[in-house]
Amino acid sequence: MNDDVFDLIEQAVRAGGAESGFDLLAQRLREDKNYPLLFEARVIEQRHKMGLPPLRVDGLDDIPAGQRDAYEDALAQAAREVGSLFLADGDIARAWPYFRAVGDREPVRAAIEKLDSAEDVVIQIALEERVHPRKGFELLLARYGICRAITYFEQYADRETREQCIILLVRTLHRELLESLRRAISQRQGTALPHSVPELIAGRDWLFGDLDYYVDTSHLVAVIRFALDLADPQALRLAIELCEYGKHLSPQFKYRADPPFDDVYVDHAAYLSALAGENVDACIGHFLAKVREADPNLIGTAPAQVLVALLTRLKRYQDAIQISLEYLSQTSGEQLVCPTVPQLCQLAGDYVRLKQIARDRGDLLSFTAASIHA
Repeated sequence: MNDDVFDLIEQAVRAGGAESGFDLLAQRLREDKNYPLLFEARVIEQRHKMGLPPLRVDGLDDIPAGQRDAYEDALAQAAREVGSLFLADGDIARAWPYFRAVGDREPVRAAIEKLDSAEDVVIQIALEERVHPRKGFELLLARYGICRAITYFEQYADRETREQCIILLVRTLHRELLESLRRAISQRQGTALPHSVPELIAGRDWLFGDLDYYVDTSHLVAVIRFALDLADPQALRLAIELCEYGKHLSPQFKYRADPPFDDVYVDHAAYLSALAGENVDACIGHFLAKVREADPNLIGTAPAQVLVALLTRLKRYQDAIQISLEYLSQTSGEQLVCPTVPQLCQLAGDYVRLKQIARDRGDLLSFTAASIHA
């Protein structure tokens, strides 16, 4: 600031008192977009109103106990003012510390929601600070692509927006696959092309030579694995189409995985189809056959646990109880990634059965709980 500003502030204080001086100072700081200094000016203004020396000495907290609430309210108001000015200038990164200080995420969340692209620091605020995880993931996907997004999602911690992010991954990969397939077909046939993967590949076996693929296979396997957590019908349908495409790939692109998903595309398609309500009994039979054929000494109880989890998702609780009793009775609760038998009985509302199972197992806690609810 030049000397004229200092003179003007001095004149304002002489003519109109402290309030006029603070008003002029705030006006000039806003004009100069010196918002951090504006916050400090508001602090000094509040201290003046409270009859305190304008500047703190040695960092001591000299606010009288009876005035602390008013002081903190004034600081919160100043933080919102400064944060809002930064947001108005589109500077989310500098606005966030002020809103974070007062525990107000919504203005920053609303600003992030409007973005089509963002720098790393804004993506970090959205994701790591949990201001807007779903949008942050969308911005990460747009900035760095699906490979980086998949890597990040492996450690994604926000349970509330997890499915929304899976939907983004499924839609993005499905769109990439459609574009690649259409491009390959147009180059050879030049025909008008449909909008689904099954329609595109039907009758076109020439698309799948030994070395032909149309999206990164590691991305494909990762996304259909994430898709097992989906409930959204449209996203499930797209994920199933990804699996159908995978079934047509040459053997060298059909990576094997742990049972019961060892035939990656076939097995994931069966699970996803059941969730989508397609051929449910046949899909359950598919996994039941795997459970019956599995040797627990070689591969453990994963096939049975997956089937119990699927039956639970389908709300076939009695079937899940039966599978668990038959194949998981020797597996401790901490080793399970599916509901336990007592939990399944509770989901089924079958407290009579829970009482009997608890008695047979010597489970006094579950027996008492079942007795009360029965």
